[in-house]
Amino acid sequence: MAPLIGAQGVTADNILLGQSAALSGPAEALGKEMKAGAEAYFKVVNDAGGINGRKIKQISLDDGYEPDRAKANTQKLINDEKVRALFGYVGTPTSNAALPLFTDAKVPFIGAFTGAQSLREPFNRYIFNVRASYFDETERIVENLAAQGIKNIAVFYQNDAYGKAGLAGMERAMKKRNLPITALATVERNTIEVGDAVKTMVKADPTAIVMISAYKSCAAFIRETQKAGKFPLFWNVSFVGSKALADELGALSRGAQISQVVPFPWATDSKVVSEYQKLMGSEANYSFTSLEGYIAARILVAGLRKAGKNLSREALVDALANSDVIDLGGFKVDFSPTNHNGASFVDLTIISKDKQFKR
Repeated sequence: MAPLIGAQGVTADNILLGQSAALSGPAEALGKEMKAGAEAYFKVVNDAGGINGRKIKQISLDDGYEPDRAKANTQKLINDEKVRALFGYVGTPTSNAALPLFTDAKVPFIGAFTGAQSLREPFNRYIFNVRASYFDETERIVENLAAQGIKNIAVFYQNDAYGKAGLAGMERAMKKRNLPITALATVERNTIEVGDAVKTMVKADPTAIVMISAYKSCAAFIRETQKAGKFPLFWNVSFVGSKALADELGALSRGAQISQVVPFPWATDSKVVSEYQKLMGSEANYSFTSLEGYIAARILVAGLRKAGKNLSREALVDALANSDVIDLGGFKVDFSPTNHNGASFVDLTIISKDKQFKR
């Protein structure tokens, strides 16, 4: 059925959403988990009749966590598929590649799995961040380390926009406390070539290393650092992919610590988590990343409902920007016309024995 006049990505029967994410390659767990959490909620909405009789249809394209592919996917989603909104992108370099395209086309970009400042500053009317920033996460990590009297802190980061965004957060948090970063080491995106980084860290011998990379490279770095006889505190930001990191490392994951931007997926005292658990079924399906996808999907749907039958792109932007606080029960999102950063929630977790997570 042809789209309704003035409502891109909307027909009498469907609302089209577009996603570019890593669905294959070294970061595929991130895209697949994000997609699974969102689709679990979209199914509930569709099974109940959709939104004003329209079903949500998400078109997900694989970018392998590579910016050029994300750019091509975004062009296809906007120009060919004519999606209503872009949703659930995974990663900083991929989101940055899409940024000029969706801004120029005035397409809402909602719930990306990244905490980069490039999607927060300068203010962009079409971007809605559901999660906390990397500045929020690194501040919390450094605050925790400093409270323990730990000052000898190094940074291992991915040599791209994501890693540099996390590094900027670390520099900010350390400078606030008049602390120098002990050492810096990098890894290239979608690789596990960590040999030089390990040599740098072995020589510097830091007490703690904050890692800003994805799960395969972080796992390789932890494994090789321990093989070299060094056992610092290993910290990660949320984008690492917590469950995937634990799976990659197995028993070696014990003691790795991770900042999180969503509630604990195994919690028993949170309404939003209990609803998520029911949809995901088996506990084996629970993860921080799929919970983030689920939460982002709920925020998007709240905006679609508030926009009413007029589902133009601008109506969705206005609906979200002028929403009251959206309280999911254990997680709140608050947008305004001048601030589209909905949450600053950060929790700290550690991997214990048998790849179990503790708070």
